[in-house]
Amino acid sequence: MSSEQEDLRAGKKRKKAHYGGFSKRQKDFKQLEFTEDHSSESDEDDVEAALKKEVDEICTATKKNLRRFQSVESGANNVVFIRTLSVEPEKLVHHILKDMYTTKKKKAKVIFRMLPFSGTCKAFLEDMKQYAETFFVPWFKTPNKGTFQIVYKARNNSHMNREEVIKELAGVVGNLNPENKVDLNNPEYTIVVEIIKTVCCLSVVKDYVLLKKYNLQEVVKCNKEELQEKLAISTKEEISEIKPKEETKAEQDHNLSADD
Repeated sequence: MSSEQEDLRAGKKRKKAHYGGFSKRQKDFKQLEFTEDHSSESDEDDVEAALKKEVDEICTATKKNLRRFQSVESGANNVVFIRTLSVEPEKLVHHILKDMYTTKKKKAKVIFRMLPFSGTCKAFLEDMKQYAETFFVPWFKTPNKGTFQIVYKARNNSHMNREEVIKELAGVVGNLNPENKVDLNNPEYTIVVEIIKTVCCLSVVKDYVLLKKYNLQEVVKCNKEELQEKLAISTKEEISEIKPKEETKAEQDHNLSADD
């Protein structure tokens, strides 16, 4: 074999080796590219699974925390706000106080008053007026009507004026039905307005006067009329217990005289 043939053959081998090496690198690159894409998809799946797990945990924790009664920071000293779920505050509190009024059994040592609130809005006159126009409808909108009074109290708030609030809310009630009348002695409904900082709490309650302004300490006490009734009943019972004894003694005297 001539030197030219050997050089040509060697060149072909180098060329073949060169192409073979390039093909191998290209193959490795494609394999690497495929592996990276697969890894990226795997990472996305892992992230999605982790997010789903976290969301499920949050939902589970939220369901556990959604108790029927929850204590909420009120923003005022000596005031506890209890948030309720699937419970009508007015009916619940009225039932508790009516039971205490009837039985005269003291069921709370440290609670002074228990007021239900089913509506809240911003503690600004225009916001309160706008909210009340809808909130008061079930009680005062024609054909519904009734006598009413408004009680007002503000805590940690200095920008609201008591007289202005009462005047505006009374105007709303009058606009809903002109037959709604103010009664400060024994109204059918009492509109309770409690302002804490910048939040206004509203409720419409029954028997506010009868249940001692929803005071848990006072509602179990007997008034003068009740005390007189109880005294009269106890006196009658004592008399009825004494009479049989006197009759028995008279019978004994009669029996003794008969024996003589």
